[in-house]
Amino acid sequence: MSRLALTLLLATALPLFAENWPQWRGPRTDGTSSDTGFPTKCDVSAATWKVELPGAGHASPIVWEDKVFIVTAIAENSERALLCLDRKDGHMLWQSAVIKSPLEKKHSLNSLASSTPATDGEQIYTAFLDLNNTKALPPTTSGHPNDGGTATLGEPVVTAHDFTGKLVWQKHVGKFSSKHGFCASPVLYKDKVIVNCDHDGDGYIVALDRKDGHELWRIERPNKTRSYCVPLIRELAGKMQMVLSGTLCVTSYNPDDGKLIWMIDGPTEQFVASLVYGERSGYLFLTGGFPEHHVMAIKPDGTGNVTQTHIAWRTNKGAAYVPSPIVEGDWFLIVSDSGIGHCFEAKTGRIAWEERLREHHASLVSAQGNVYFVNDAGLLRVIKPGEKYELLAESDLGEKVFASPAMSNGQIFVRGDKTLFCFGQSRAGVAAATH
Repeated sequence: MSRLALTLLLATALPLFAENWPQWRGPRTDGTSSDTGFPTKCDVSAATWKVELPGAGHASPIVWEDKVFIVTAIAENSERALLCLDRKDGHMLWQSAVIKSPLEKKHSLNSLASSTPATDGEQIYTAFLDLNNTKALPPTTSGHPNDGGTATLGEPVVTAHDFTGKLVWQKHVGKFSSKHGFCASPVLYKDKVIVNCDHDGDGYIVALDRKDGHELWRIERPNKTRSYCVPLIRELAGKMQMVLSGTLCVTSYNPDDGKLIWMIDGPTEQFVASLVYGERSGYLFLTGGFPEHHVMAIKPDGTGNVTQTHIAWRTNKGAAYVPSPIVEGDWFLIVSDSGIGHCFEAKTGRIAWEERLREHHASLVSAQGNVYFVNDAGLLRVIKPGEKYELLAESDLGEKVFASPAMSNGQIFVRGDKTLFCFGQSRAGVAAATH
């Protein structure tokens, strides 16, 4: 059995060992950790270690055993790089250039290194936008979402490095156009690296072979509208499904061959936050987007167009555009970009509480029944979900934070504006299940 197959098996069964955090939002791509021993107080003075990172970026760290991986953009020499750090003390083990490319145009809240890498324990997979041999597009005035600014036409490039930093393969997967820049965190499934490239053009999702990067399948996406959602892959209603919002719809595909299972029209044009799934409620949860704001609970057992039949509940209250939400037990928690946190009863959509938490772009993570919120100013709050707002701890990291935390084996890794922080001590032994 390969390391990836073992990781996926442990992600869907009672975990016997501490979990790695191998990709965007962890082993289940939903922000949850089944490990224990995480600190709730994370003051800078209590950090296990902290290191200044070269360059800048909003991509989250990932963790595999004794190594931490993260990507960065070094604007001075137009380099996008993959970094490997020692988990024990944070010192740099190696730094590998992935591409050198002109800097793309982007939204002020985006970065040049926003796509979180993924690893299967043998290789690390990254995604960047390559502007070599491409050009800027002129502003449009036709009602297209690019109106009011200049888009950049580039080529997403997916790359695999081994654990020594050596390049294994590199693949350009198509075209990409958006005035807001690029973000497409790869996710792993069986032998595949899957990358969502919704953009202001002929959007697509592509699956590449992990060994050599050759294309396995490609989904032509509808509606030609930018979105930045990482797919959630999970067994739902007795079948493997890859679900995501984006480009004016919500869709479920078979991750083995890319074929459509079901679709919901809308409910809005653009999305950034990823979907999550509640085991107890049996619903998928969506939040988005632009220009309209929606929160929806979706029954995942349909086929074809299920717009009129499979929405369990919906509201416009508390919707987030950028930060991805989380399900913890019976509760669905979310924080809007403007900083209003909401706790919903997942099954019914009833709001238990709402609280002002200040502006957020980092997504939520959870462990031991607690949810971690870190806002743009670097204030990290640990909250116990329930009928009433219960703040367990509050810590100030002392710098801006846009990247989502990584959680593994009792340690929390948070990327700040300049610094990577590690809190807590790595714990040996059996990990307790909390879901």
